[in-house]
Amino acid sequence: MIKKELLDIIACPKCKGEVRLNEESNSLICHTCKLVYEIRDDIPIMLIDEAKPLDQDQSA
Repeated sequence: MIKKELLDIIACPKCKGEVRLNEESNSLICHTCKLVYEIRDDIPIMLIDEAKPLDQDQSA
């Protein structure tokens, strides 16, 4: 699990906006860009090229 301190300082690499943790899909979501950044082995993969489009059912 990602520490709260990291979540407080991490930002979307595309828009520099806030990302929110989605515990169900183990990912970080940027609602502004509508992108999902996967978390692998407790490490957020914050690469725009590896982000996936946000589905309606992931928008928690």
